[in-house]
Formats: sequence, structure tokens, C-alpha cells
Amino acid sequence: GSGINSEYGEFQTNQLYLIRINLRMKALRCCTALVRRSLHTTPRVHQQTHFGFQDIPEEEKEEKVREVFEKVADSYDAMNDTMSLGLHRVWKDVFVSRADPQPNFKCLDVAGGTGDIAFRLARHMSNISRDHETVTICDINPEMLRVGKERAAETADSFTWMEGNAESLNLPDDTFDLYTIAYGIRNCTHIDRALSEAHRVLKPGGRFMCLEFGEVSNPAIAAMYERYSFDVIPVMGHLVAGDMESYQYLVESIRKFPKQQEFAQMIVDAGFGVVDYENLTFGVTAIHSGYKIE
Repeated sequence: GSGINSEYGEFQTNQLYLIRINLRMKALRCCTALVRRSLHTTPRVHQQTHFGFQDIPEEEKEEKVREVFEKVADSYDAMNDTMSLGLHRVWKDVFVSRADPQPNFKCLDVAGGTGDIAFRLARHMSNISRDHETVTICDINPEMLRVGKERAAETADSFTWMEGNAESLNLPDDTFDLYTIAYGIRNCTHIDRALSEAHRVLKPGGRFMCLEFGEVSNPAIAAMYERYSFDVIPVMGHLVAGDMESYQYLVESIRKFPKQQEFAQMIVDAGFGVVDYENLTFGVTAIHSGYKIE
């Protein structure tokens, strides 16, 4: 009996020993895996984007752009007159004329806080019929919307105002006949997302139209334009609005925006068809157009 008990006790001891060895091996394998994972883990790299000529983390751009337009909201008209020598008024008239909104069109003007484009759209429709759809104005900046609402009090039309981001519109699919954005898309962190959102909220057959600065192809005119942009506009911004930095950013943001052909391809990539563009004033600005074909 004692021999059997002795063998059984030895068997138990060996089993416990094996269990401990097994547990230690598992623990060692876990530690090895953790060490390997830590060695091969790439530290999180912030995606970069541009703010003018500066490279900044993507998550900072929206706030920086917001600060610029909060500063310039009250002097926005003066700023546009300064930057374009008053030509922006002509460009916007041509833009709305090309859009040719009909009275039954549901129109969305994005980045249109001060109402420059929306007022023209409403006026164009009113000239056809006094009974027309209300234009919806969307802007990410409440200060720009405030200025627009104050200006709208002087018009005969009513508008729908909403604070929102062009990259994630809080609007249903297939809603609008016309989507316009003037001098706003270059301030988006992700232009492709803004284009996708435009496509989403447009009805099938609806039209996307964008007015944005472009590249001047004539070398002599391009050289003069470059000098005017960087040597004159920021100084005039300081004199007109007491804000040289914001004007410097706006000039730099124009240079960082894709050239006309490249931007047209981005519109195609977003799903639009019949895409084209029209240069105004030697390409200083351009009208881009595309249709939601589905």
C-alpha cells in the first residue's frame, strides 16, 4: 500500500511540475508576442494638410479656417473687392447666369454665409417668376451667417439658413436641383469629401457648380498676377481690414488649390458627368460644372 501511495504522490508532483512548466511557457509566448508587436507597431502619424503654405495636422485646419473667416466676416465684401479689384461681382453675376436656376429649383449654396451667391440666385428666379423656391444657405462659420442674415433683411426674398460643414452635410440624399459653392471649396480639409457630399444631396440630373480661383496660363499675365497677389493684396488687407495674416492665407490657399484640369478630374472622380469648366479673366477664376447622372 505504501508503495502505491508513494508512486501516486510522485505522479501528482510530476503533473503539477508539468502544469507549471506549461503555464510558464504560455506566459513566455505572450510576453514574446507583446514585445514583437511593440517593436513592429508604427507610431500614429497625424495626416498632414496645407493651410496656405504651411503643413499642419488635418484636424487643425477647420479651426484655423474658422478663425480666418471670423476675422474677415464684417469686411468680407471689402476683402473681395480688394483681392479682385471689384471683378468678383462680375464673376458672380456670370456664374449665376450660367447656373440659370429656374423658379422650381431647390438650390443649395454652400460656404455662402454672406449671401452673395444666394441673393443672386433668388433674384434670377424672381425675374422669371415671383413664386419660386427658397434658397438654402449653408456655412460652417456662424459669423459669416450673421453677416448674411443682416444683409438679407435688405432683400425682398426669404432664405433658409443652416450652419454646417461641406464635408458632412446634415441634409437628405437626392434633395436639390442645384448645388453652388463660390470661393469656399479650397478651404475644405478634404475636397473629395465635399464633392461626394455635393453629389449625394443633389437629385439625379441635378447640377454641381463651383466658382473658384484658378491658374493663369499666359506667362506674362501670370507673372503680374503673382506679384499683385503676394506683394499687394496682403498689404491692402492690412490697410482695409487691419488683418494682413488672413489675406496672406487667402492668397496662399489660391496657389495650393488644384489647377482647373486637375479639379475637373476630381469632380469626375466624385461621380459627376458632363464635367467642364470655363475660365474667366485669363483663368484668374473659373466656373466648374458637372451633373449627377443617375
